[in-house]
Amino acid sequence: MTEMTSLVIVTATVAAFLVGLSKGGLASVGMLAVPLMALVMSPVTAAALLLPIYVISDMVGLYLYRGDFSSRNLAILMPAAVFGVCLGWAFSAHLPSLFIGMLVGLVGLLGCFNAWVGARFRKTVRRADVPAGLFWGTLAGLTSFVSHSGAPPFQIYVLPQRLDKVTFAGTSTILFAAINAAKIAPYWELRLFSRFDATVALWLLPSAIAGTFAGAKLTRVIPEKLFYLVIQIALLVLSLKLIADYVVTLFPT
Repeated sequence: MTEMTSLVIVTATVAAFLVGLSKGGLASVGMLAVPLMALVMSPVTAAALLLPIYVISDMVGLYLYRGDFSSRNLAILMPAAVFGVCLGWAFSAHLPSLFIGMLVGLVGLLGCFNAWVGARFRKTVRRADVPAGLFWGTLAGLTSFVSHSGAPPFQIYVLPQRLDKVTFAGTSTILFAAINAAKIAPYWELRLFSRFDATVALWLLPSAIAGTFAGAKLTRVIPEKLFYLVIQIALLVLSLKLIADYVVTLFPT
């Protein structure tokens, strides 16, 4: 990708801002970035282009949430997520991104159902248990490797714990900072970075950093119930989009 049209530049700038918002605490928002950029370029190229943006935005997010996180959740999820990244690396040639996206979409719908319907029948708050955390953490790492869409598995595991919004945001930011760092070597080995001019990522950094601070501000200002509702609605919309992208391929024109 040696030349960038105005449409590509605008789309990439908006996508970088969305990545920043997610690193600032609005976790689901970042999942819009790759589908948005896929409108103007290959999804694989979009994922590779955005990874440096994710990594650098992570640095800002880590600073903003350096004291706000659930250590138990991170202890359970982080090793599992890195293992998920390794699975994605090992089987990347055999895992079509649209198929993985469809699975993520189904999991996301399950998460919404669990949050909106299952909560009516669940009177107690769930704790961060190890078996479930290992499963959802691995899935978060795998889906993040394929399309930067690790938020739904993370949310399905963590939302029922009803953490306060800042702790939730900080845990998400730290976990995905580790996941994104773990993806650098596999992406390099698969030569995904060779598909575009690396300096393009530098042009997008101001937008991403601005989004990170905006996301952190919104996370602390938005009422807690509204905060979780926004995340759940975003999860629903994104899940339907991921499923639709795969279903369309089953009916070629």
